Amino acid sequence: MSKQVYIMMMLFCLVISKCFAFQQADSIIVNIKPVFGKEELKIQNKYISAKKDTLSIDVLRFYISDVKVTYTDKTISQQKKAWLLDINKPESLQFNIASLSRKQIAQITFNVGVDSLANVSGALGGALDPANGMYWAWQSGYINMKVEGKSNSCQTRKNKFMFHIGGYLPKENALRVVTIPVSKSTNDSISIKVDLSIFFNEINLKENNSIMIPGTKAMLIADLTGKMFSLQ
Repeated sequence: MSKQVYIMMMLFCLVISKCFAFQQADSIIVNIKPVFGKEELKIQNKYISAKKDTLSIDVLRFYISDVKVTYTDKTISQQKKAWLLDINKPESLQFNIASLSRKQIAQITFNVGVDSLANVSGALGGALDPANGMYWAWQSGYINMKVEGKSNSCQTRKNKFMFHIGGYLPKENALRVVTIPVSKSTNDSISIKVDLSIFFNEINLKENNSIMIPGTKAMLIADLTGKMFSLQ
């Protein structure tokens, strides 16, 4: 190999590595951390709510979509995409979103759920594939959040509770928009906790342990889902 060819190859590798580094710098890692109060949320562990219900979680699955990052200089980057997060699939609890540049973030805004356009488009692919078990039918659309588990407070078969929260029609729209201020200096990663204690502290499981269709009850529970997210 001639010296000239060797130098050209080295320069090529250097350019490629710089491009890769630039791409990495222009993305933000979002980490979602399920918790129950001050404890890490773990499947089948027992927790006690403010209502004195002892409960365990078997399923926690929800959509985050249309993520918008606002920077301190008021510029905005937005990614119109849906991610399906599943506590039983830890790899799903981290995802990347595009960033304009390495600027300081002021706030992050996102939907908990899937917007009406995706719902009326029928069954889609990827995170929105019906095979993921988050799609009812075209009349009802997608399930924005699933929370399932067990509690002795539930006078149901095997003491199970099931909350499937969704709906997209005007009077049944269960999508909620969350805005989280980012107070600490960060430009390449954000950690967001989703606190299930906020959900169960407002629910009496003896009286309310199953929601499986859109409607008034689902709307009230959806209001709780919007309050569960905060900066870690």
